[in-house]
Amino acid sequence: MQTSSTPAPRRMSPELREKAIREAAIALAHESGIAQLTVRTIAARAGVAPALVAHYRPSMDAFVAEVFGAIVAAERDEVMAAARMAEGLRPRIASIVGTLLDDGRDDVTLVWVQAWAAGARNEELAARVRHEMDAWQHALDAIVAEGVRAGEITAERADGAAWLLLAMVDGMNAHSLVKWAPEDRAGLARRALAAVLG
Repeated sequence: MQTSSTPAPRRMSPELREKAIREAAIALAHESGIAQLTVRTIAARAGVAPALVAHYRPSMDAFVAEVFGAIVAAERDEVMAAARMAEGLRPRIASIVGTLLDDGRDDVTLVWVQAWAAGARNEELAARVRHEMDAWQHALDAIVAEGVRAGEITAERADGAAWLLLAMVDGMNAHSLVKWAPEDRAGLARRALAAVLG
């Protein structure tokens, strides 16, 4: 009689299992959007039973909001860190616009668009959308305010610049999902902002 030398698979700790479920949901949302996040799809992606997903995340509304927040906060951190590497208002704004309107970000755009729509029926998601939009606006306001302090722009010109930038980026990116957007979205946004900011 022979015995196998292959060790039996170790059970994951609850912390690792929870992390695997969260990472599976984030990966799935990047690939297919948050509309695809269900107990069954997340379980299949994580390689666990649906009951386990329901155990660790009993509220799918809350979990979808959490996944949305993780994805868009990571993007904001990345975009703002890159912008901070540039010196001055103009290069920072150009970095932000160029990065956010890059064609390679359709996955995050889809997550945003679906979150705006689903937030009408999911108050936890709606609250997280508002929180993340506020965080974006505050981050952009801070960069514009630095430009005012440095004398690169007047306070009057700066008023509302962050809102305008967000509206342009959000609108053109949403349009790009159905291939209806200006060919050079970033160029158009830069020209519009240059006119507003002087």
